[in-house]
Amino acid sequence: MSEFSDLTLPAPGTKAAALAPDVALRIARRIADEIGCQPTQVNSAVQLLDEGSTVPFIARYRKEATGGLDDTQLRKLEERLIYLRELEDRRVAIVKSIEEQGKLTDELAKSIALADTKSVLEDLYLPFKKKRRTKAQIAREAGLEPLADLLLSDPSKDPEQEAGSYVSEEKGVADTKAALDGARQILMERFAENAALVGQLRRHVSEKGVVQSKLIDGQSEKGAKFADYFDYSEPLSKIPSHRALALFRGRNEGILSVDLTVDADDVSPVKPAEKLVADTYGIADQGRPGDKWLMDVARWAWKVKLALHIELDLMGDLRDKAEEEAIQVFARNLKDLLLAAPAGAKATLGLDPGIRTGVKVAVVDGTGKLIDTATIYPFQPRNDIAGSRATLLALIAKHKVGLIAIGNGTASRETDRLTADVLGDIPPASRPVKVIVNEAGASVYSASELASKEMPGIDVSLRGAASIARRLQDPLAELVKIEPKSIGVGQYQHDVNQTKLARALDAVVEDAVNAVGVDLNTASPALLSRISGLSDSLARAVVEHRDSIGRFTSRKQLKEVPRLGAKAFELCAGFLRINDGEEALDASSVHPEAYPLAKRIVKACGRDVRQLMGDSSVLRGLDPKEFTDERFGLPTVKDILSELEKPGRDPRPEFKTASLADGVEEISDLKPGMKLEGTVTNVTNFGAFVDVGVHQDGLVHVSQLADKFVDDPHKVVKAGDIVKVTILEVDVKRKRISMTMKSDVDYQGQRERAADNRQSGHRDDRGPGGRGPGGRGPGGKGPGGGSGGGKPGNAPAPANNAMAAALAAAMNRGRK
Repeated sequence: MSEFSDLTLPAPGTKAAALAPDVALRIARRIADEIGCQPTQVNSAVQLLDEGSTVPFIARYRKEATGGLDDTQLRKLEERLIYLRELEDRRVAIVKSIEEQGKLTDELAKSIALADTKSVLEDLYLPFKKKRRTKAQIAREAGLEPLADLLLSDPSKDPEQEAGSYVSEEKGVADTKAALDGARQILMERFAENAALVGQLRRHVSEKGVVQSKLIDGQSEKGAKFADYFDYSEPLSKIPSHRALALFRGRNEGILSVDLTVDADDVSPVKPAEKLVADTYGIADQGRPGDKWLMDVARWAWKVKLALHIELDLMGDLRDKAEEEAIQVFARNLKDLLLAAPAGAKATLGLDPGIRTGVKVAVVDGTGKLIDTATIYPFQPRNDIAGSRATLLALIAKHKVGLIAIGNGTASRETDRLTADVLGDIPPASRPVKVIVNEAGASVYSASELASKEMPGIDVSLRGAASIARRLQDPLAELVKIEPKSIGVGQYQHDVNQTKLARALDAVVEDAVNAVGVDLNTASPALLSRISGLSDSLARAVVEHRDSIGRFTSRKQLKEVPRLGAKAFELCAGFLRINDGEEALDASSVHPEAYPLAKRIVKACGRDVRQLMGDSSVLRGLDPKEFTDERFGLPTVKDILSELEKPGRDPRPEFKTASLADGVEEISDLKPGMKLEGTVTNVTNFGAFVDVGVHQDGLVHVSQLADKFVDDPHKVVKAGDIVKVTILEVDVKRKRISMTMKSDVDYQGQRERAADNRQSGHRDDRGPGGRGPGGRGPGGKGPGGGSGGGKPGNAPAPANNAMAAALAAAMNRGRK
């Protein structure tokens, strides 16, 4: 049989089938063009989604049906399907409304059918939309429309003379001026409701428009962080998302006035936009009596009616695109963070640094269970170094600690130094590995109801230390307990559409959890709730059932969980692992529905399944085509062979940490030319941010990421990468650090060029300065758009410091 089974149109009874067949096909063709596949693949995926299947399930276990669409394509498909179905619903509503008015012509119906965006559709509907009584309507009621039609069709007529015959006190037309004003209002409204003209003008402004911002009088001190935008302009078509969002924030905070202008530098008597209006209606200044009046009408139609409408439209589009890009950046960084390497199931000691309140200590066992806590006071005002050392040594010995996780808040480097001193007293063979851990969002979790249930009776601050320890053991398992946007690896997350952001980030978490899979017998409700097919209530039901039976020994036992029906079992079973269970395949990602196929493959090898799993020499000698049947094609067979070769494989990378330089603990310790190792905490469209252990991330601008040209930083680095950087420039006062990852650096030349750029007014990629998307708690927003401050006095986590730098300094822009 072929690798992919035949693909068909939606089955009867589905949402897709409810649409007219031609509409469903039109949607399928459009999405197919956008994600690079065939319409039949889209139709099959849509049918599965409408039947309740999840993206992870479809991507992993329905490859034959969709022709192998991956999770990225399916997420885009799902997103576009929502938009295009809304577009179709609006199209139907508009046609119905115009039909009811008796104004639907064949030509208009065709234009509506061909409209491919909501804005074009609304342009066509504008003349028929119910609206408040306008000046044009009042003029029509006064009988002035014939005058408007006459003057437009025959410019040889003298407007003053023709208007005289329309003067009527009874109709409220006092004089010729009033008559011409009414005619002007009628034509202006007509011009503004011409969908084709509006489309032309939108394209013109989109290509030629310039976004300008000015400081609002008296706001310079309050808006210092927006200093780069006090007198700013940039073509609309070129402005990047982070600068657009910075402008919108400045406007929302009352610091900046932001406008979209077009043709401002054009010295022609008739501006290009005005000429487009005039040309559409054959208006031209040829010396005829009505020409000047008509040119004035065209000019006023543009200035009064069309310009504002199009400015609002395009600025709205700019914001939407900027938000979409910001959401994509956040989603990519979140995915990298969730799929960071786990340190493993070892007893771990977590340290939540603090000065006056002490360093909170928590020990968790290999499963993440909290088994001991303490508070030590090695810093001012107590300075109990001896007691702190003794406590740490005792806990390490008592619980055979293998890992030490140190939160990266205030006093993290001091705590790291204390820990290193303590470890010096432990023999190398039994010495734990210490790691500085990004603690973003730890306090959000520790104060949550979930944390209270997991660690009842434990102080909130000690829960934070336990969370820090757990996220070193397994970042994914711990981070899923936190609202995604509180993790703080985005830009301007508080400024974007919160519904879209939540939907995108939830999708990332779902894909990450299902890509890794979870141990059914140890996973928390929070982790299980992210598994395909399991809601929060079903996840709790699974845990309650596990508590009652002791442990699951077979995936089949999931069917005994209350309210977990056949569909939920189908969607979740393949992503849940059972180690040392009754069925060896339960420890793999092979779906129970494919067990007969897997066992045929095992039988062909003449081996026991447990002996075969992991034996690549035998498995690679098989021909996948020999095992296909009517239900399972090559994609599933190949997946099963891969899984048998590496059962329960984890897609996450191997665990490793950055080696932070001794003596480099504050930003003032950094000097140009220093070569350091650090961890990438955040990646934006204009660069990457790296934590080198000084409580303030440095920026590696996109032009400094590699020796070759880089168009997308995400192609070079991702959050969690360990990289080597060289310091280019340090601004201690403004907390800005510029770095490079290039192999050959002319430090002095780079610094001089940076200074020249600033002196000459060269605009770099910086946005508002200051702290970036917040620290550890739900405090006030930082200028980077993050989740805010966290504990008083605590420095933000590196991923959060990143946005402070992101919006403050992208050095040496454009030097590729």
